[in-house]
Amino acid sequence: MSVSTNTEYVFGEMEAFGQYPDIGQLMAEKITFEIGDETFDIYYGYKGSLDSIGAHDDDDPVLSSMTINEERKSIEIIMEDVPEKTDFWVRIPHEVLYAEDAQFTVLVDGVDTGYDVTNFPNDFAIGFIITETTENIEIIGTRVIPEFGIFSVMVLGISVLGLICLLQRSSFGQFLAK
Repeated sequence: MSVSTNTEYVFGEMEAFGQYPDIGQLMAEKITFEIGDETFDIYYGYKGSLDSIGAHDDDDPVLSSMTINEERKSIEIIMEDVPEKTDFWVRIPHEVLYAEDAQFTVLVDGVDTGYDVTNFPNDFAIGFIITETTENIEIIGTRVIPEFGIFSVMVLGISVLGLICLLQRSSFGQFLAK
């Protein structure tokens, strides 16, 4: 079920991120985004195998921050300290960040990086390798929350209709029609 942007898997032939959602979420760290009235949990961790999730060592990297970049349709992650080369994975709900056919772009310190992705019913688990020098990670999709919702489209439509009616009844609208 894993998909890779490269012809070979980043982590070999194993399904590194194919664990059950409950286990992965119980053993992971998380960041919660509050957007409007909704909250979204983004789970993340280090090392890809089920055996090592939750085995928090003092050697684990330290994630400094995670933010949503609406303009770039991405999630930006800042690492504070990465003591050694390791696997890093993030579980992102489809409502927060989505990519058609699970074709994300993963940039590690600005360099396009290979990754593995598992598509669960409600989220994606994206895994890739980070090194001691890693500081900035960006996961780019094709849609990010908050996108224009139905309410925004309705407000825009009503505004345009109101403007058209106003221009038809005003002398400036009459001038434009000539």
